[in-house]
Amino acid sequence: MPILHPDSPAFTADTGAEKAVWDALVAGLPDNALLIHGQRITSDGQEVEIDILVIWPGFGTAVLEVKGGTISLEDGRWMQSGARETHEIDSPIAQAQRAKHALVDYMQPRLGTGIGACVHMAVFPYTHLPSAWSVPDAPRDLVVDATQLDGVVGRIVAALRAHTHHPPIGEASADAAVTQLRRTERAIVNHQSLADMLEDKGNLLTAEQERVIELLQYQHRAELIGGAGSGKTNLAILKARQFAREGERTALMCYSRGLARHFLLLSATWPARERPAYIGTFHRLPFRWGLEPPEAVNPEYFETELPRRLAEVAAGVPEAERFDAVVVDEAQDFGASWWDALLTCFRDPADPRLYVFTDAHQRIFDRAGAAPVELNPFVLGENLRNARNIALAFAPLASVHQRVRNDVGEPVRFVDVDPGDVLGRADDAVEALIGEGWDPGRIALLTTGHRHPEQVNRIDVAGNDAYWDEFFAGDDVFYGHVRNFKGLERSAVVVAFNGAHDAELAGHLLYVGMSRATSLLVVVGPREEIEAAAGVKVMTELDSGTAWCPPEA
Repeated sequence: MPILHPDSPAFTADTGAEKAVWDALVAGLPDNALLIHGQRITSDGQEVEIDILVIWPGFGTAVLEVKGGTISLEDGRWMQSGARETHEIDSPIAQAQRAKHALVDYMQPRLGTGIGACVHMAVFPYTHLPSAWSVPDAPRDLVVDATQLDGVVGRIVAALRAHTHHPPIGEASADAAVTQLRRTERAIVNHQSLADMLEDKGNLLTAEQERVIELLQYQHRAELIGGAGSGKTNLAILKARQFAREGERTALMCYSRGLARHFLLLSATWPARERPAYIGTFHRLPFRWGLEPPEAVNPEYFETELPRRLAEVAAGVPEAERFDAVVVDEAQDFGASWWDALLTCFRDPADPRLYVFTDAHQRIFDRAGAAPVELNPFVLGENLRNARNIALAFAPLASVHQRVRNDVGEPVRFVDVDPGDVLGRADDAVEALIGEGWDPGRIALLTTGHRHPEQVNRIDVAGNDAYWDEFFAGDDVFYGHVRNFKGLERSAVVVAFNGAHDAELAGHLLYVGMSRATSLLVVVGPREEIEAAAGVKVMTELDSGTAWCPPEA
C-alpha cells in the first residue's frame, strides 16, 4: 500500500468522488508511492488546492482534479450534473493544469532537481464519456472516466510517458518534497486560524487596529510610528486589504522574506477582490516585472543596482500594471534610493497613496532613507502583543513610550555566560524549555551575531522558501537571526546575544530580539556586553526576572 497523507482523509458526502479515486489509487499504487489528499499551495497571493497528488519515485508526479456527478461539455461549457441540479463549472483540466504549474513553481526553489516529470489529469469517477470524445484542451489520455477508474494507475503511467520528457523524481527527493508540502499545508492551516482570530470582533488587536483604520480612512498618505508590539504589521495588512477592496491596485511590501511569506499566506484567506496585486519583498518586484536575474550578485547589487534597475523596468511597465497604493511594513529597512525607485511604480507619482509603518529603533541595517513625499505622522502608543514583564524589559530601548495592555506573563529569564559559550547555553535553554513542557513549535532561538549552525544547515538543505514555511508550520524549534525576524513572533523566544556585526546597532538587535517573545523571554549572553549594548535599565529589568541556569544538555 502507498504512503498516505493524511493516514485517514476526512472524506464527506461532498467529497465522495475523491474517496472513490483515492481508494482506487490505494489499491493500485506500490509501497514506495506517496499519496496526498487536499494539498494546498499558496503562491503570489493565490491559493490552489490539489484534490489528489501522486508522487511516485521512478515514474513521476500526477496532479489530479476530481469531479463527482456527471460531467459533460456543451457548446464549449463544462457542466456538472448532480442529484438536484446542473451547473456550469470551470474546466477541470484547466484547474489541474493551474495546480500543476503552481506545484512545479513552488517546488523548484525547494528541491535541487525540482519535482521532475509531472502531469495534470482530470478524473470523473461517476461519468461515462462518449467514445467520440475529442476536446483540444482536454485530450482523452488526460481524462479518466468511470470505465477506467480501476486502471487509473496505468493511465497515470501512460500519461507520464506521453506528456513529459523530464526524469522522474527519486526516492530521497520525493520524501523531501512531501515533508515540505505537509509543512506548507500546516502553515496554511495556521494562517487560516489566524485569519479567523483576526475576524473575531472581540479580539483586542483587531478592535484597536480597526479603530485606527477608521480614523485614517481619509488620509491618502501616512507614516505610522510605533514600538515593537504595537500591531504595526497587522495594521499594514488591514490597510492594504482595505485599499484593494476599494478598487485600488495595491502593493504590500517589506524587506524580509519571512514577513513577505506571512503576507502571502494570510492574504490567501481573503476574497480575491481584497488581495493586493503585489505582495512580496521590494527586491522581488523588478523580477516580477520581467527583469532577468543576474548570474552573480553581491551586497552592493541589492543596495544600489537593483533599485536603479527597478526604476528602469517600471518606466516600461504598462500603466494598468502599476500601483495606485503602496503599503510598506518595517519601512525603516528601506534605503534612500529604494524610495526613489518605488515612486516610479505608481500610476500617479505626483499623488501616490502611500502608507509606511516604521520604528526607528528597529533599524538594524546600515542604511537610512525616508519617503520623498510628505507623510502625515501618527503614533501608535500601545503594546498589544507582549506580556507586561517582557514589554517592560525592552521598554528602555523603545523610541516611543508605550502603554502595555497585556497582563504579566512568566518572569523574564537571564543566563549570564562567557562570550564563547553563548550558542551552547542557548541550546541548553531550548532543551530545558522543551523539558518543562513547551511545544517545540512555539519556541524560537534568535542570534544577534553569527547565525546558528542549525539555521545555516536548514537553509542549505531546503532553501529559504522551505525554511520559512517550516517556521509558519510551527512544528519544530525555529532557529533564526534577529535581522530576519522583524514583524514575526513566537510564544517563547531565546535571544542568543553572540555579538553584532556593527557595535552601534547592538542595542537595536537586542530590542528586536527581545520583543519577538509574546509569553516567555530568555536572554543568553555576557552581562557586560549586554549592558554595554542596551544600557543599565535593560540590565536591571533582566536582573529583576529570573537569574536562570538551565541544565547543560
